[in-house]
Amino acid sequence: MSQSIVSRFQYEAIFNEAAIGILVTDSSSNVIMTNNFADRLFGYAPNELKGKNIDILIPNHLRSRHHGHQAKYAEHPQDRPMGVGLDLKAKRKDESLFPVEISLSHFKEDGQMFYIAFISDVTLKRKVEMELILKNQEINQLNETLEEEVKARTQALQNTLEKLEANTLELENALQKEKELGDLKTRFVSMASHEFRTPLTSILSSATLLEKYQKAEEQEKREQHIRRIKASVNHLTMILEEFLSVGKLESGHVEIHASTIELEPLFLEIKADLIPYKKNNQKIILDFDAPETWVSDESVLRKILLNALSNALKFSNDSVDLIVKEENNILKITICDKGIGISEEDKKHLFERFFRGSNATVIPGTGLGLHLIDRYLELINGQLKLESELNQGTQLTIEIPRLNHDE
Repeated sequence: MSQSIVSRFQYEAIFNEAAIGILVTDSSSNVIMTNNFADRLFGYAPNELKGKNIDILIPNHLRSRHHGHQAKYAEHPQDRPMGVGLDLKAKRKDESLFPVEISLSHFKEDGQMFYIAFISDVTLKRKVEMELILKNQEINQLNETLEEEVKARTQALQNTLEKLEANTLELENALQKEKELGDLKTRFVSMASHEFRTPLTSILSSATLLEKYQKAEEQEKREQHIRRIKASVNHLTMILEEFLSVGKLESGHVEIHASTIELEPLFLEIKADLIPYKKNNQKIILDFDAPETWVSDESVLRKILLNALSNALKFSNDSVDLIVKEENNILKITICDKGIGISEEDKKHLFERFFRGSNATVIPGTGLGLHLIDRYLELINGQLKLESELNQGTQLTIEIPRLNHDE
């Protein structure tokens, strides 16, 4: 078999079996060749398009515009994508329209110009792009609503505190002036002052945590809870700010601030922060065998742990093991649950934004947890390993290296 025959067979095979529509037209825009993919794409039988003008594949309302573009291309032909930035449509034999992407090429033979169009159906691509846009809009709307609600509630609380403080001060001044009215009025003043002060103290210092520690020797515990409340409020504020700036995280604009962290108090605080997320009889069992301090970004480390532990609690009804130790100068954090587990198919997509496992669709969530953990670990050069089986549980191993203080 000669080389030319082999080349022709190869060309025909490539042309006819290509997984993209290919049309060849002459200078009059008449179709002279199509491949199998193009025939199927436009709904025509093999060779049915041959001899027909390319206009039959163009939506009626776009034909005049296409003629103008066609004339310009004929004057200065060059290999390039067609309609960059435009929403191109093509027409099938049954008159239905569908979105396409087209690349153009050309060649000359025997002094005559021929044009080649490479055509792809992008219906699915456009659908996915639109779904992503709608999801982003939904997230942005949720963020804006959450931010406004937090601002409104914070302002309402501040207004209430200011009014209570003003009323308390006004009452104390009035009571001071009325002391001479006797014991009866003094008792009334004492009671009224107490009734005003108690709600104010409850709002300012979360009395639900402090009321159980009334004795002087328990002052240290009271102070510990006060610090915990303040830290939790600050932490929730940081969580909100980070969530509202997911785009900033994705674009790589989050800065790392390394500092010396007291590890065991941090883990104990995180356990306390997660109390509202625990189901009945659920516990976080901490096994801490690590150094007292570690150099990393405390805010980032806290976000990683909160996301990982809240996921473990959410997808399990049993207690969660939290094991912290050091191996080869790496802080190794292992989180084990006995929850619903993850299928092999779902594991391929776990770190994608908004992905929810097929067995987790009825459980509330945004599908951002593991994605954020993965991105935060990238920022501090950490590693993540996940082992899971359906209905057996999940083990998440997080490895955190020491950072330098100047990072």
